[in-house]
Amino acid sequence: MNKNRLEAFSDGVLAIIITIMVLELHTPEEPTWEGVAAVLPTLFSYLLSFVYVGIYWNNHHHMIHLASRVNGAILWANLHLLFWLSLFPFTTRWMDESGFKQVPVLLYGINLLCAAIAYYILERRLIAAQGRDGALAQALGRDWKGKASPLIYIVGIALTPVQPLVGIAIYTVVALIWLVPDRRVEHFVTRAHHGDNGAG
Repeated sequence: MNKNRLEAFSDGVLAIIITIMVLELHTPEEPTWEGVAAVLPTLFSYLLSFVYVGIYWNNHHHMIHLASRVNGAILWANLHLLFWLSLFPFTTRWMDESGFKQVPVLLYGINLLCAAIAYYILERRLIAAQGRDGALAQALGRDWKGKASPLIYIVGIALTPVQPLVGIAIYTVVALIWLVPDRRVEHFVTRAHHGDNGAG
């Protein structure tokens, strides 16, 4: 199967997710700095979810670029990931509209956890199709970020009933961890890109 079609479809879905989230933003009710301050929590919620979608888009692109082929199991694993990502606008909006109450923040954390697990499943499916000696497996190495993230989410989910803002802080830390570029992956992606150009 053509992996370019899978990537194009995924890019389209992620673009729609961001569009839905930005459409949920509303202008301040008052044309004052106080009005701006009133919508800051909404802007933060949007920013956090936007960063997460951006992280998934960036890493998904790198992962698919290093993949050699796509099969049915990979297609379903990819759809599984997109399902959880498509819930971001819903959980983000509810968390914001509730004023960061316990249950919405808890559900947001569960949404992040499920997306992380789905991404890991997709990653494993791609490696299984390519082999342990493939470029993707070599680029990921021990994949400490992918393995640590679900554990950190679980900590955030566990602490949310105590204080929802602590949960939000932990979810933000995970996003910051993923914002640091993985030089090993970038090296393999660059090498694969040059190899494609040479083959052409």
